Amino acid sequence: MVTFFAEYGLFLAKALTVVVAALVVFGTLFASSARGRKEPGGQIKVRQLNDDLEMVQQTIKEAVLSKEHIKEELKQEKKEKKKQRKADKKALKKSAKSDDSTVNDKKRVYVLDFDGDTRASAVESLRKEITAVLSMARPEDEVVLRLESPGGMVHSYGLASSQLERIKNKGVPLTICVDKVAASGGYMMACIADQIVAAPFAILGSIGVIAQLPNIHRLLKKNDIDFEMFTAGEYKRTVTMMGENTEKGREKFKEELEDTHILFKEFVGSQRSKVDIDKVATGEHWYGIRAKELDLVDMLQTSDEYLVDACGEADVFEVTYKVKRSMADRIGLAAEDVSERLMLKAYRAFDSRFL
Repeated sequence: MVTFFAEYGLFLAKALTVVVAALVVFGTLFASSARGRKEPGGQIKVRQLNDDLEMVQQTIKEAVLSKEHIKEELKQEKKEKKKQRKADKKALKKSAKSDDSTVNDKKRVYVLDFDGDTRASAVESLRKEITAVLSMARPEDEVVLRLESPGGMVHSYGLASSQLERIKNKGVPLTICVDKVAASGGYMMACIADQIVAAPFAILGSIGVIAQLPNIHRLLKKNDIDFEMFTAGEYKRTVTMMGENTEKGREKFKEELEDTHILFKEFVGSQRSKVDIDKVATGEHWYGIRAKELDLVDMLQTSDEYLVDACGEADVFEVTYKVKRSMADRIGLAAEDVSERLMLKAYRAFDSRFL
């Protein structure tokens, strides 16, 4: 029975290798042909959320209020708008006389979205959106990022965090809203904000590092299968999935994980000085209510509530970067994505550390 399971396990390993290899080749060919034609261009799209809110309010009013009441409200709104236009013209004339080219108009809030996967692939759109926003944003404005991410690769989320730091470096206030989860690499991004707004049961924290991999060396050895690996450099490879791992290699790998954890702790501590970093950097996560007690977040509120309130005092714009792709491009990229995910699962701990 033991022999049967060993042979069956070896068969599965071989089958998985063949499937992964086929998908890698298939995805690479499709993706290469797509890139060979032309890299598709993207477009920044802007939508004013104030208008959406007004439309919803108007629909509700029409359903619950009498026609006379609605008519009276519209009449009053016209008066208010006329009064506002006069005030704007007066301010414009005053600025022209004083040779001041700027007009003290309404605060603007720019809303971005980041839905994070293991590779933080949404950073490609985020960098474009931030560049667009910073071309117009003023210190009196605000950027709001609706963030959802359970974390992933260290270098990927490091880049995403660096993109958010661009906003801070320009002196524009940054608010990050978390409705569901901002853990590990997701919290690395969140901690950069001037304020973190989280739903009461959103998951936050998980300030730790993880790496894991199976090792089938004994199974290969039992079936007289040799695995050879050649490296230059004492620690070019510390642990492996198929070869025999040494205690020295394991210790070096753990040392690298600990160093990554120290860097993570230092980063969070530098961004949120009021947090007791030794208390929260245990790899644990907390719901929003508990996270606020630990100063991991500043306010308990959903992103919807925060943005509806913002619409009452500012012009709120949703900014997104969209790329148009042909059907062949989408098929190729989807195949490439599947192959990358399978390879990532098989070799997750080889060269990457995960937050």
